Amino acid sequence: MDLSVAAAADLVFECQDGIGRIIFNRPQARNAFTFAMYERLAAICEEANSDQSIKVLVLRGAGDKAFASGTDINQFREFKTPQDAIDYENRIDRVLTTLEQCRVPTIAAINGFCTGGGAGIAAACDLRIGTKTTRIGFPIARTLGNCLSMSNVSRRTALIGAARVKDLIFTARLVDAAEAANVGLLGEVVEDIAALDRRADEVARLLASHAPLTLTATKQAVARLQKRLTRDEGGDLILMCYTSQDFREGLDAFLNKRAPQWRGQ
Repeated sequence: MDLSVAAAADLVFECQDGIGRIIFNRPQARNAFTFAMYERLAAICEEANSDQSIKVLVLRGAGDKAFASGTDINQFREFKTPQDAIDYENRIDRVLTTLEQCRVPTIAAINGFCTGGGAGIAAACDLRIGTKTTRIGFPIARTLGNCLSMSNVSRRTALIGAARVKDLIFTARLVDAAEAANVGLLGEVVEDIAALDRRADEVARLLASHAPLTLTATKQAVARLQKRLTRDEGGDLILMCYTSQDFREGLDAFLNKRAPQWRGQ
């Protein structure tokens, strides 16, 4: 199948009355992202930058289990060289930067699991609304044994602070909706999916009615206030994790549904 066709099916985009809706459409895989889906997300953000009829973007996962559970683990099976790891983190950083710098406001409507790269996507949005079933985290210390790039650590730290970033990654726990709202991962929490759809639509229509240059200027002003290290400044850390025996062990353990045996090498 043509990758662009597959991506269009896995990540659906529609726009009506100035509100663009992006649906991560792989509910059978908890909306895990393929590389093609990442690229389609970036392309939609670029479209919003040039299409003045688009006033706001709402991102949501299909089904009732997850917003997005990160990168599809099968994508990592293709890694053969150290450069594959660097290229992967470069891709993620480029896509999240495109989302973050999108001209229009972005709203993450989060139900169920929001983990790994999915949590990264949510964190790059301007506003985040969750339900009582929302669970957010970066459980890489107990799953694959990989790491975040410097730019993505910078993003998380700017959002919730250094201590909480370390807490979430060190413990590999998923925080519930109440704690997520308390630490700033969620802006508000509603009862269920129906309420989430209503509230996301309400907020989207409100933002679409406001002065677009004011919203864009505010986004850019906040971005300029946040000093961010580049992904290149952490290349050694990426290689340390992704080229390790532990990463291969974590990948095999995940795919075979067993507990990994970490060796620190």
